This record gives sequence, C-alpha cells and structure tokens, in this order.
Amino acid sequence: MKLAIFGAGAMGGFFGARLLQAGVDVTFIARGAHLAAMRDKGLTLRSGGESITVRPRCTDNPAEAGPQDYVLVTLKAHALPGAAAQMVPLLGPETAIVTGTNGVPYWYFYGLEGPYRDRPVESVDPGGKLWETLHPSRAIGSVLYPAAEVVEPGVIEHTYGDRITLGEPDGTKSPRVEALSKLFIQAGLKAPIRPRIRDEIWVKLWGNLAFNPLSALTGATLDTLAIQGDLRAVARSMMAEAQGVAEALGVRFPIDVDKRIQGAAEVGAHKTSMLQDLERGRPMEIDALLGAVVELGQLVSKPMPTCELVLTLVRERGRRAGCYPAASP
Repeated sequence: MKLAIFGAGAMGGFFGARLLQAGVDVTFIARGAHLAAMRDKGLTLRSGGESITVRPRCTDNPAEAGPQDYVLVTLKAHALPGAAAQMVPLLGPETAIVTGTNGVPYWYFYGLEGPYRDRPVESVDPGGKLWETLHPSRAIGSVLYPAAEVVEPGVIEHTYGDRITLGEPDGTKSPRVEALSKLFIQAGLKAPIRPRIRDEIWVKLWGNLAFNPLSALTGATLDTLAIQGDLRAVARSMMAEAQGVAEALGVRFPIDVDKRIQGAAEVGAHKTSMLQDLERGRPMEIDALLGAVVELGQLVSKPMPTCELVLTLVRERGRRAGCYPAASP
C-alpha cells in the first residue's frame, strides 16, 4: 500500500510519521526549509513527552513518487486550487484522495441527494477546476482532530489528539475506506468510519466558522471568545445561522450549539489557526471556513446577517494585512 502526504507540514508530518513507524510506504510531498531539513536530518516528532525521528522519502516533485493508492491532502484549503495540477502525477486509475483540509470540501455536493447534487462550491473551487482535476469520485472525506505545529524546519510538536474520522461521500463502507482505516489504526490512531461524514465536517466547522474570524478581528483567544458574554453572543448568533443552513441541506447535529461552545471554552487560551496566520502574515482560510458557509446560505435562501457582516470585516482585515486576495471571489 502506497500513500503520499501532499503538504507534509505539521498535520501531514504528524500522520506521516505515525504511518512510517507502522511500516506503511509513505512519501512526503513538501517544500522549502522544512523539506530540506527532512532530507538532511529526517523528521522529528515530539509527542507526549517523547521524541522520535523518522527518515521519510520526501520530494517537492510528485512525479518522482508516481501513482499512489492514497493521497492524504493536508494543505490549507486556499492552497488546493493552485496545487491540484501538481497532484496529477500521483493519481493512478484507482487512487483515492483523502481531503484533510478545513471547512467545506470541494466535493461537498457530490452524489448528495437533492436539488444541489453534483454542484461545485465556488468559494473553495473557483470555476470548478478542482472538481475537474481531482474528480470527487476519488474523494474520501476526513476530519482531522490532532493539534500540531512545525516548531522549526524538520521538527513537529504534537500537543493533543489522535483521531482522523473517515467517510465516503455516498456513505458506504467501501473496501478502500476500510483499508485506509486499518492503516491508521495500525499506526496507533483512532480512525472511525462514519456513514454521514458531512455531519462530522459540520460539527468541526460549526466552531471554526465563528471563532476563527472573530479571533482574527479581536485578537482574542478561544476561551475569551467562548466565555466573555458579548463575544460569545456574536459567535452563538453565527453558529445558529449556520445551523439553519446545514439543516436545510440535510445535516443532523449530534449536539446543541451551547455544548459546542462549551467544548471550545474547555480548550483554553488557544490562538485559532486564522489568528496565527494573520500574525505571521500567511494566507487566511477565510473562504473555506466562512465564505463557503455564506455561499451555501444564499443557495438555500437562509438569512445570515451576522455571518455576512463578520465575513465582510474579516476579509478586509485580511486584505490590509496582505493575507487575503485583493478582491472577493
């Protein structure tokens, strides 16, 4: 079984290191100083008070790796359209693409019963290029729960989480998703298969669509956003609007909004990924986490005044910091 990690940074490096330890044939697709360090000294993973170093096969040229059984994509969502063509040499006739990006995935409506079946999501797939290049028939949905960071090139600090939830867009327990789950379990990770993967995507997105942009606008950490009354009220309003959209599309939420907010509060004084990106001058995942949700709200004719207001503000915040395109999609 051959598996490539496309975008082997913090999250991809964590999963890749665990799979390598378990004897899986893994290739890392990476770039820059991180790639150079892994080539020179290997990849060091610090986790649970222990440190291990693995020597992955790594390259910045996917053609060197050739066709794979699985490609785990751990790029940020905004980077995927520009990288799709580079992934083509990794794709054989049966290659599955495991989408580990945050937010609404490009394949969201693939095979989904209803009036929007097989419709691309423009906010994350402008012009439907991802749909065309990485056809959704290849996609296996996933939700990644670990927290990890590249603390220096070639060194990853893993702070919590060991679960990757998997699911076919059509809800079946296919041989390919079962085999993939076994690979992750073999690596000591939790890898449940869910028949309704979109539900799980929404539960994670539910918090991200509110807390990430609000943190970028205010500089507040997760505990403040979830506990301080005025900020919590804004987040709750955004989440309630998004819940209406998701339920209009057939999603079932296993918990209520207040329990989801409480879960965020329990994480503590954590800087969201969007705030970290803003502070470091990196592109922000605005459209995958909030822009796409507003797009879906317009599709199902659900009013989203708070989400639309926050989206306008955070896009402008990103533009002024050089972390968002000059024009909205």
